[in-house]
Amino acid sequence: MMFDTAGQSRMQRSHGEAAVAFEGARLTGLRQKGSGKALLPRVRGVPEVVFLNTSGGLTSGDTLSYSVTLEGGARAVTTTQAAERAYRANAGPARVTVRHRVGPGGSLDWLPQETILFEAANLARETVIELAPDASCLLLEAVVLGRAAMGETVETLQFSDHRTILRDGNPVFLEPFVLNSNILARGPRAALLGPARAFATLVLCAPGAEDAVAAARAALTETGVEGAASGFDGKCVVRLLARDGWPLRRQILKLMDALRRGAAPPRVWQL
Repeated sequence: MMFDTAGQSRMQRSHGEAAVAFEGARLTGLRQKGSGKALLPRVRGVPEVVFLNTSGGLTSGDTLSYSVTLEGGARAVTTTQAAERAYRANAGPARVTVRHRVGPGGSLDWLPQETILFEAANLARETVIELAPDASCLLLEAVVLGRAAMGETVETLQFSDHRTILRDGNPVFLEPFVLNSNILARGPRAALLGPARAFATLVLCAPGAEDAVAAARAALTETGVEGAASGFDGKCVVRLLARDGWPLRRQILKLMDALRRGAAPPRVWQL
C-alpha cells in the first residue's frame, strides 16, 4: 500500500514490459521492465521465449506488455510460464498489450497458456501480430471462467479481448470479443457460451493454411470439448468450448500437434 500527498492510502499497481528480438537464429534484443520478464530456455531447433508476469496476477490499474520481433527469416515459439490470472478489480481495468512483428520469411507461434478470469475481474487485452507478405503465425487465446475444482462461479465480469493479424499492413484476421455481466446474465443460450466455462480460439495464418482444416478437424477428439474448424484465404481458424479448463487444455495440445505438424509443444505446456 502507498500514500499520496494528502496522506490517503492507495493500492500499489503492477507494471511490466518484456520484449525480445531475433535476427535469424541470433538474439538481437532483450528488454525487461517491472513485473514483465522473458525467459529463454535452451532447446534444440526453433528458439523458445517464455514470458512471465512476476506480480502473480492482474487487477485494476495494472499494465502488462509483451513483444516479439523476428527478422532475417527468424522462427520462434513464444508462450507464458503459467496461466495469467485476472482478479477482482474495483477501480477500472487491468490492461494487457501484446504486439509481435514477423519479418520476411519468418514464423511465429504465439501460444500463451490460458487466462483465468475470477469473479469481478476487469481485463482489457489487445493482441496485434504484424506479418510480412510471406511470413506466418499461429495464434492461441484460451480463457477459463474461475476454477471449477474450487466451486467458483463467475457472475460479475468485464472482459475485452481484441485480436488482430495484419499481413503487409492489411488486416487478415480481426476479432473484437467482449464478455461482461450482462451477457453472463442471459443464461446458457446456444448463441453465447451455453454451459461452457472455458473457450479458446486458434488461428493459423500462412500461405496455404486453409489446407490444414482436415487435420484440425481430425484432431477434435477430446471428450467434453466442442470444436469446429474452418479455412479460407490463407487461414485456418478453430473454435473450442468446454465445461472446464483441463479438457480444453488437452484438446489444445492435440491441435498444436496437428497444426504444427508434430512439433513438440513448448516445454512449459508439457509440465
